[in-house]
Amino acid sequence: MSTQDRSPQAYWRANMRLVGIHLAVWAFVSYGMAILFRGAEPGVDIGFWFAQQGSMLVFIIQIFIYAWQMNRLDREFDVHED
Repeated sequence: MSTQDRSPQAYWRANMRLVGIHLAVWAFVSYGMAILFRGAEPGVDIGFWFAQQGSMLVFIIQIFIYAWQMNRLDREFDVHED
């Protein structure tokens, strides 16, 4: 008998934890990296690049990672569709 909580509330908490982590990573890349790298290299505004291009690339990568994590979470809580 498993002691892990498999209630809908536990599933929702796990889902919200994943969303929170992904939003924190995206906010850090969008704002944090832009602020940290602002003026790091003379003549090249790498901070602006991270804010404009890097955040979009990270967002696209996070979509695939989130989908993979949610599929794993669905199997763990036995709510998967296949």
